[in-house]
Amino acid sequence: MSEAVPAVGRIERLRAYYAKNEQRIAVLSFICGFLFDIVTVDRADHWLAIVQQVLYIAVILAALTQMFFEEGQPQPDAASRPFLKRWYYQYRTALVHFFLGTLLNVYTIFFFKASSLLVSVFFLAFLVFLLWANESEHFKSRGLPFKFTLLALCTMCFAANVVPIAVGSIGLTVFLVSMLAGCVPVIGVAWWIRRKKPDLFPRARRQMLIPLGGVLVGFLVFYYLRLIPPVPLSIPFIGVYHAVEKTEDVYRLSHERPIWRIWQHGDQEFLAQPGDRVYVFFRIFSPTRFSDQVQVRWYWKDDARGWMLQDTIPIKIVGGRAEGFRGYGFKSNYQSGEWKVQVETTDSREIGRVYFSLETRPEWPRTFEIDLQ
Repeated sequence: MSEAVPAVGRIERLRAYYAKNEQRIAVLSFICGFLFDIVTVDRADHWLAIVQQVLYIAVILAALTQMFFEEGQPQPDAASRPFLKRWYYQYRTALVHFFLGTLLNVYTIFFFKASSLLVSVFFLAFLVFLLWANESEHFKSRGLPFKFTLLALCTMCFAANVVPIAVGSIGLTVFLVSMLAGCVPVIGVAWWIRRKKPDLFPRARRQMLIPLGGVLVGFLVFYYLRLIPPVPLSIPFIGVYHAVEKTEDVYRLSHERPIWRIWQHGDQEFLAQPGDRVYVFFRIFSPTRFSDQVQVRWYWKDDARGWMLQDTIPIKIVGGRAEGFRGYGFKSNYQSGEWKVQVETTDSREIGRVYFSLETRPEWPRTFEIDLQ
């Protein structure tokens, strides 16, 4: 008689399926996790979220510094270590990459929400690439320089978000201060190594400071090209309307948009009668105690010369409101054609935009729908 083969358990089948489809599962998990975080990530200025980021950065910095000192040194037998210490050394690298992935995910979402995708696509693509690289076994095996590069990116993203929150405004000076603040953790560790272990400083310069310098130069270049979104500002809503009226604490927005155009906000196909104004209404999220100014720029598309600037309207914004600061601008002098309105910071970094087409017609009866904001 042949010996019976034991049935394969459910856990063993799951393990076999995971081993066979590990790459697909990793990609799907990455996409699902990113989409989930877009919906669930809290306000950029929430103190609990900031404390959590500080804790993650501190743990990563401590672990990488310990790995730096242990590099090239003989390791004791794992069996001789206590359980907790053995567990820590076994999963230390995975823990570092988990925290790096979480931070990169959060910062990618913050930057994604802070600007038009058309403007920040290259910077966001760079962040998404590093987020993917952090999950890749090939890049995980690149050693400490790559890990310190990701850490430097996280500290600078953290500072670029938190320093404007603390100062209450944005601009070139605030950005440069945030970049200096983002360099402090890694430079501080390298300076400490130079004082305590000067013989290790050349390696620290190669593995810590050079990656840090590369990240810093990259941020400065992206800022010069105006490709870094203006965190912590973001525009969750912008639309085109025939009228904007404020009654108590509510804005009444008048439009003629058919109900089936659910992807549009207001009249992005604007039919203007004589005497009409074109209103652009928006909500800007800005942190509590934030006070600054934005510029609303109106562009008309010339068939020969492209987008032509028609008007610039400065608007003072004040932060703190959960749904965002509400503001609007309007234009009385216009012509038919394609239009776009961009909301920008004073240093010309775009926060959001809306496109619309405008057609002038003689007077005719019409009925407006009202949206409340």
